[in-house]
Amino acid sequence: MPKKGLIVHFPLSIVHCLLFLCAVWLTVTMPWGVSSQPISGDEIRGVWLTNVDSDVLFSRENTQGAIALLADAKFNTVYPTVWNWGYTLYPSQVNQEATGVRLDPTEGLQNRDVLQEIIEEGHKRNLRVIPWFEFGFMAPADSFLAQKHPQWITRRIDKSEIWLEGGIHERVWLNPLNPEVQGFITDLVLEIVRNYDIDGIQFDDHFGYPSELGYDPYTVRLYRQEHDGQLPPPNALNGEWIQWRADKITQYLATLHQQIKAIKPEIVISISPNPQEFSLEQYLLDWAKWQKMGLIDELLLQVYRDNMIAFNREIAQEDIRNAKNKIPSAIAILSGLKGRQVPLEMIKQQVHRTRAENYGGVSFFFYESLWNFGPESKEERINFFKDIFS
Repeated sequence: MPKKGLIVHFPLSIVHCLLFLCAVWLTVTMPWGVSSQPISGDEIRGVWLTNVDSDVLFSRENTQGAIALLADAKFNTVYPTVWNWGYTLYPSQVNQEATGVRLDPTEGLQNRDVLQEIIEEGHKRNLRVIPWFEFGFMAPADSFLAQKHPQWITRRIDKSEIWLEGGIHERVWLNPLNPEVQGFITDLVLEIVRNYDIDGIQFDDHFGYPSELGYDPYTVRLYRQEHDGQLPPPNALNGEWIQWRADKITQYLATLHQQIKAIKPEIVISISPNPQEFSLEQYLLDWAKWQKMGLIDELLLQVYRDNMIAFNREIAQEDIRNAKNKIPSAIAILSGLKGRQVPLEMIKQQVHRTRAENYGGVSFFFYESLWNFGPESKEERINFFKDIFS
């Protein structure tokens, strides 16, 4: 060992060898070859708050406690659902006029403005609050929305309308190409933009619709007008038919983008879709085109994979890599579902890999599973998230 302060000069070739050996050692000893340094404070550290399989929104005390805990764990963004089950989680004049229901009637949500509570608590603790349209164009088949506006619902070529979510929940889909539907969703979005001190608004794949649908009278008539009287292809996955419907949704978003920015130019338009190929083919949502057109300000890619091979493959796709060079682009990681535990080791590996690829942060689906759905104790999981965002 050279004495302290002694400068030792190695031949250049030896220096190169030493550097190479150090790099190899780091790759072997550190998780996935990356530093254990936490994500920097200017990157996205988010989580979704929902009223599905979670108690977080069903009392003011629960909501306040959750925001305080997230702030203490150094999260900086929350994505609370505001549109779910055909209801709003804030008093909505728009939904009152469309359905007769002003606010989600579920016990614990009445006589409250959950969105306003989250904004107040979140902003006190320097968290961004970006409301999330969780159901998008989807609605329960027995909802007031579906019952009062049957002409808004799209369908398959065999005229069936019911779509089973998770194989059990009967849903229908509003037609995003229908001007009346567009007007309704636009009014809901702009109602929030005008009335609340939000930092952004978020949509996901539900801002498209399943590609097996689209054979409703309005869409068929519009397609025939633009295709010399030809009917839409009977194959729902026909490439031209998929792109035609996707482009119509893109046109609608372009209009909505202008309307949002005209009210509050600083509003972040955020989306959290699946990888591009799946999102376009299955939900007619062409988010890669949206990004190229400048219609979105933030992207959170859902990469809910239970193994690192699949995870690494998805975050290496060209569309997401292109997007991260243009706009803040984070990776959405599954922290668990009811009945599907995700161990902390898997979460750790995915966070480390996201950092190694220089993405703009992470967001977790969803709040309840951060602490309560894993194989570890709640205390262990809380300390884990505090550590990665320390």
